[in-house]
Amino acid sequence: MLQKIPEPTSPISPVRQISVRKLGINPNYWYVVARSSEVTSQPLGVTIWHQAIALYRDSTGKVHALEDRCPHRQVKLSHGQVIGDELECAYHGWRFHSSGECAAVPYLAANQKLPNCQIRRYPVKEQDGFIWLFPSDVEPSVEPMGLPEWEHLNYIATVSVINTQAHYSYLIENLMDMYHGHLHQDLQAWAEASLQNIDEDENSVNAHYTAQSYYKIDKIWSISQLFFPALRRLHSEPLDVSYVYPHWVSTLGKDFKIYCLLCPVHETQTKAYLIHFTSLNAFWRLHKLPIWFRRFIKDSLFGAAQKLLDGLVIQDVKMIEEEQQAYLQNPEIRNYELNRALVIVQKLMKNQVEKSGLLVSKAAEDV
Repeated sequence: MLQKIPEPTSPISPVRQISVRKLGINPNYWYVVARSSEVTSQPLGVTIWHQAIALYRDSTGKVHALEDRCPHRQVKLSHGQVIGDELECAYHGWRFHSSGECAAVPYLAANQKLPNCQIRRYPVKEQDGFIWLFPSDVEPSVEPMGLPEWEHLNYIATVSVINTQAHYSYLIENLMDMYHGHLHQDLQAWAEASLQNIDEDENSVNAHYTAQSYYKIDKIWSISQLFFPALRRLHSEPLDVSYVYPHWVSTLGKDFKIYCLLCPVHETQTKAYLIHFTSLNAFWRLHKLPIWFRRFIKDSLFGAAQKLLDGLVIQDVKMIEEEQQAYLQNPEIRNYELNRALVIVQKLMKNQVEKSGLLVSKAAEDV
């Protein structure tokens, strides 16, 4: 006699069945889509998770974000120009208000009304040297993560752009896994990482490591360690890395803080901005100098760690893209992961997509 298989007591969420490598994003957060310096009166086209967006400044310098699509013939508005406060399409000269409404058609007859077409407008903020965009169709209920060190006179910034042909999960896992220091060799900032404990909540995962740091910024001459490897000496420091969805932040001792601000483009492409801050807090005499001089020092040293940061990015991107290609070729092969922080990070990613109530269309079709 055949036994009837009992029905499951609760349905399995479609998100749980989707590989983390196919997950979309939770759009109800602020993402970084450009640096402030990149956005001018000449429109800039960017993409955040399959959504093409045109960024531009109006006559007052305010940044706006519109769907990068002219409703007339569906060409990109980012190929056009800004006329006053309006974005003009390059094809036929149709113009659009920052609200997304059609403002003018140059060949419109006197007895014709403006076409009743509307393109999407995105909430956008210019803050801490970057353009933050909210890709959801609901009103923002959270604030951008922000970079308090960006304007602080005691921190020297370096910015490196990450462009990788890989799903954003690979980048986050790379950043959360401090055991991959073996990869970086001469560019390494730390060694002998050891995971101590992990804190988590619904929006973040905080992994606490101990490590041996190569840098100690305690005397004015010690900044030269950034340029001369022979001057570096290993010493023990706490190394904390946090996935504060959808971005990442790290601190190495008291001297260094790093952010990675994400802009996932689609399932196999991710753009991000890696921002490295070197602290000058140890130099108390410097704090007594005039503001203008401290500003001069901060601006003059901008990008001091560029070679180091760019080198790390190149090495990481190579590995991340190899992971992506391996998955695409053999998606059924599983990894043997020993770092429990990464398992928790993957769970957070899935929870956030489930929380948003949105699935990637392609991923949903695969379920």
